Amino acid sequence: MFERKQLAPGVYLTTLDAEKFNRCRITIHLRYPALRRSATDAAVLPLVLERGYARCPDMTALSRKLARLYGADLGVDLGTAGTDRVLTVDICGIKDKFALTGENLSAEYADIAFGIVFEPYLVDGVFDPEAVRIEKETLDRRLQAEFNNKRLYCVRQARRRFYGDSPAGIELGGYRADLPDVTPATLKAEYDRILSTASIDVMVQGADSARVADLLLQKLEKVRRTPQRFASAMAMPVTETRHFTEEIPGVTQAKLCMLFTTGTPEDLPSISQLRMAMSVFGGSATSRLFRNVREKQSLCYYCGASALRSTGVMMVDSGVEPGGEAKAEAAILKELEDLCRGPITEEEMDDCRRSLMSGMDALGDSLGGLENWYYGQIARGEALAPPEYGKVLIQAVTAEEVRELLNGYHYSVCYAVTAGNEEVAP
Repeated sequence: MFERKQLAPGVYLTTLDAEKFNRCRITIHLRYPALRRSATDAAVLPLVLERGYARCPDMTALSRKLARLYGADLGVDLGTAGTDRVLTVDICGIKDKFALTGENLSAEYADIAFGIVFEPYLVDGVFDPEAVRIEKETLDRRLQAEFNNKRLYCVRQARRRFYGDSPAGIELGGYRADLPDVTPATLKAEYDRILSTASIDVMVQGADSARVADLLLQKLEKVRRTPQRFASAMAMPVTETRHFTEEIPGVTQAKLCMLFTTGTPEDLPSISQLRMAMSVFGGSATSRLFRNVREKQSLCYYCGASALRSTGVMMVDSGVEPGGEAKAEAAILKELEDLCRGPITEEEMDDCRRSLMSGMDALGDSLGGLENWYYGQIARGEALAPPEYGKVLIQAVTAEEVRELLNGYHYSVCYAVTAGNEEVAP
């Protein structure tokens, strides 16, 4: 069903079963240490890489090539794994056996994906200045747009107060103030750093894994690498709860973001325990927050809970009526206190188990879902196991384990975005 092997220091190939699909997928994950000084370069890089590579140097040529490969899909993205960054390139298209004239589609797909990663289009040894200019403008627009999405803005403002200058506080999307300093040369320097230090995981589903491995090794021969270890788990220290309120004229639905910390990175919970605890508290339609704060008390439009295991943070974010932030906050804290001190019924646990297991069943319906499941285990340093085994682990989680896990969180930061007074013209 799956096989993972090491091809070189810090380089792994994982083959996943994709028998029931008529399409295949090749994904390359490069996990590397995040740095504040180059965070904006790192955010611009995937935008530039997605435009093309050395043998297909512009977006028009790349689009035509993908179209010739029966409409293959290509994606380049930047994500997180703990405090590390993960640059991901994926390509998906029909399997070799469906090619009309016997083309070796696996080789074609791998050539594009590895071309993006290992052979970017350069001009005089650096990235194309025009491409860099265009994508800096794209990122600038994205960063400006954060303010227009008040839910996202509130969450990010809360995170900034919570993480401060810690490694987990480095902005995934970079910093507007740093954009003028991003140049073709600085972007090339960040690319070189990533390629040198990253742990590389290639995931193959339904394609010729032997051919992919051969091409990968050929590309690696040209690269000098010193792979770094994954960043260790962390947690922000326990402090007095800090409240922040930002008034913005014209806001019709206030936003509330509450962040909690475990205070210590030791004794990480299992991912199954964490999923169950979040589902019971606020991650499902049967959760305490949904049933009590939203439905029974009508204190919010939405209210959900989530957690990141590797950074020891739990987040509750909610949309409320302006002026109702304090009531919603108190109700949320009461539900958490009740779970930590009072009974958790078996009916609640069963409802949440069914919801989580239904989601695991759905993973098998897409190549992307399965690939994310297995890479998540790799990122956490776990042995690979199918979603079916995840269901077994979910079944084994007890109410006492949920209670103990939730008891470990300490309230740290509350950030509210609410309505402000409209400016009155003189």
